[in-house]
Amino acid sequence: MSIKPENIRIEEFTYDLPEDRIAKYPLDQRDSSQLLIYNQKQLSKDIFLNLDQYINSDTTFVFNNTKVIQARLKFYKETGAQIEIFCLEPVKPSDYVLAFQQTECVTWKCIVGNLKKWKNTALNRKIWIGNDEIVLTASKKNQEGNAMVIEFSWNNQQFTFSEILENIGTTPIPPYLNRESEKVDKSRYQTIYSKLKGSVAAPTAGLHFTDTVFKKLKSKKHKIEEITLHVGAGTFKPVKSDTIHEHEMHTEHFVVQKYTIENLLKSSKILAVGTTSVRTIESLYWIGAKLIQNKELETHISQWEAYHLKSVSKQESLEALVAYMNEHKISQINASTQIMIFPGYQFKLVDILITNFHQPKSTLLLLIAAFIGSDWKKVYDFALNNDFRFLSYGDSSILIP
Repeated sequence: MSIKPENIRIEEFTYDLPEDRIAKYPLDQRDSSQLLIYNQKQLSKDIFLNLDQYINSDTTFVFNNTKVIQARLKFYKETGAQIEIFCLEPVKPSDYVLAFQQTECVTWKCIVGNLKKWKNTALNRKIWIGNDEIVLTASKKNQEGNAMVIEFSWNNQQFTFSEILENIGTTPIPPYLNRESEKVDKSRYQTIYSKLKGSVAAPTAGLHFTDTVFKKLKSKKHKIEEITLHVGAGTFKPVKSDTIHEHEMHTEHFVVQKYTIENLLKSSKILAVGTTSVRTIESLYWIGAKLIQNKELETHISQWEAYHLKSVSKQESLEALVAYMNEHKISQINASTQIMIFPGYQFKLVDILITNFHQPKSTLLLLIAAFIGSDWKKVYDFALNNDFRFLSYGDSSILIP
C-alpha cells in the first residue's frame, strides 16, 4: 500500500457547505438539474438533459438497479409513545427476495427510535390493506451493535412482507434533509429504472435519468448494463476519527450477472453511474483477482484488502470470473463489499463517473478524491460558486479524469 490510511486525515477532505445549498426537495423535472463537467481538468456546466454530448460513443454505462424500500415503520405503545423501526437488512431469511416474499413472519436487523421506551413487550399495529384488516406485531430478539434484531409477524398469509411495507412504511429519506418524508419522496427518491427491492437509501446519481436521456444515449450507441447493490444506512455514516484508519466501513451486498461481466470484458470505456456502481464493479475486479490467486471464489472484499492483493489485468480478472461461472454453471455473482476507496487507490475498471455532490468528511468524498485527485476541491468550489444544489436531491457531475 503506497499511501497508508493512518496518514490520511479526514480534516483534509472537508469544505464549507451552507445549509441553504442542501437540496431539500427534488426539482420538478429530473433531467433539468445542473450538470458539472470535469473533463481532463477543464470545468464547465450544462443541464443533465445534455449529458450525451460529453461522452464519446461506445461507452458502457453501469447502473445500480436497486429499489428503495419503504423502510420506516411506526408503532405506538398504549401510552401513546411512538416507536419507529427502521428496517436495515433481512436476517431470516437473509436473502432479500425471499424476505420480501414471506407471508407470516420475517426477521430484520433494524435501528429503533425511542428504544428506551420499548420494554420487552411485543408491539402491535392494526393496518388495512384494501378491505383487509391485519395485525402486524414487532418483537425484539437481540442486539447487534447499534442495531436490534426484530421479528415481524402478521395474521393474514394473503399478504407478503413487501406488500405490508409498501402500504404502511414510509420512505427513508436522508437524515440531513431534516424533514419528514412526503408523498413526492415515494416516487422521486427512486430511479426510474429501479427493479430489485432492498435499499434504504437511493443510488442518487441515477435520480437525474429520464426516458429522454436514455433515448439520447442509445442513439449514440452507448451500452447499458445493470448491477444491484443494496445501499445501506452506513452510506450516511460520517468519518468521526482523525484518520480514516480508525473508521469502520459498512458492508453492502451486491449481485452481478454473468452476461454483464462478459459485456464489461468487451468494453473499451466503462462509466459508473454513482459511487455504488463504482464500489460494485471495483469489488468485482478484486474478487476475480483473488480467484486467480487462491484458486477459489471468495465473495467478500474487506475494507483494506484491495490495497494488499496482487493486481492482474482487467481482462485476466473478468475472464477468470466468467470461466469459473461457466465451469460451475452459475449465472450471477452474489457477493458483499466493505471496500474503502481513498486517495492512493488505483481504479481497475471505472474510467468515468457520474455522481452528485457529497457531504464533507464522508467516505464518498474520499472516493471522489481518489478518482480525480486534489482537483476535487476545484470541482466543489466551482459547484458552490455556480449555485449547484448539493447532496441526494441535488445536482450532478460527470468526472472524466
